[in-house]
Amino acid sequence: MTSPSHQDVCLTSTLTCPQCGTVHPDVPMPTDACQFFWDCPACQTVLKPQPGDCCVFCSYGTTQCPPLQGAGVCN
Repeated sequence: MTSPSHQDVCLTSTLTCPQCGTVHPDVPMPTDACQFFWDCPACQTVLKPQPGDCCVFCSYGTTQCPPLQGAGVCN
C-alpha cells in the first residue's frame, strides 16, 4: 500500500462527545502530532483517547489523525 499524497490527507474531523453526544463538525487536526486531549465545548468534558488509540480523533472522530493517514493506514 502506498502512502496517500498530501492532497489525500484530511485535515478536519467530526468529533462526537461520548459524554453529552454533541457532534462537532470540522474540528481541525494538527498535521504533525496526535492530539491527546480535547475539551468538549458543550459539556467541558476533557476527552482522552481510548486504550489502543493514539489520539482523540482516532477514538471519537470520523477521520483518523493526519500522522496515521500519512503512514498509509487511512480508512
